[in-house]
Amino acid sequence: MTRQLLLVRHTEVAQHWHGRCYGSSDAGLSRAGSAHARRLAPTLAAWRADAILHSDRRRTRTLAALVADLAGLRPRADPGWRERDFGDWEGRRWSSIYRETGNAMDGMIDAPGSFRPGGGETTMELADRVLAAHDRLPAGRILVITHGGPIAALRGRHDALPVAAWPALTPAYGEGWAAPAVTQPVRVPA
Repeated sequence: MTRQLLLVRHTEVAQHWHGRCYGSSDAGLSRAGSAHARRLAPTLAAWRADAILHSDRRRTRTLAALVADLAGLRPRADPGWRERDFGDWEGRRWSSIYRETGNAMDGMIDAPGSFRPGGGETTMELADRVLAAHDRLPAGRILVITHGGPIAALRGRHDALPVAAWPALTPAYGEGWAAPAVTQPVRVPA
């Protein structure tokens, strides 16, 4: 059976998190993000998904629950769809991280298999985790409310792009990517 996959990034996070590294932290939505989620939910419900998944973080769970209520479905959490774990960088201002580490954060692109931002996840570990979550998806029309990093990583892997091209694949809040329909999971080497 064929799988149609729509990946959508959560809406805007709470103001407290602006300018901060929030990665796998459980950041909630801003007022604007909550309003955007309420406006977006009917459009996503009209896509008529057979299943709705989210990463288990509040910022994805909120939109998934709104869509599921309209679609008459029950959303399911899968932590495989979480954003990158940035280790001890989580919650810190990006400007502070840069002052402390300089260009070290470029290692996420330059050394994707070995650089661990803040002691967290490498870029390849993120990509492998997301690909494993993708491979667990059932057949049918599947909506996943997730984060920018997982969408960029899956899309970059799918299109066999170099890691340096992945940041440009990160969708804006509330936007996403419709993966090409497949009859079996796609496995693209790193």
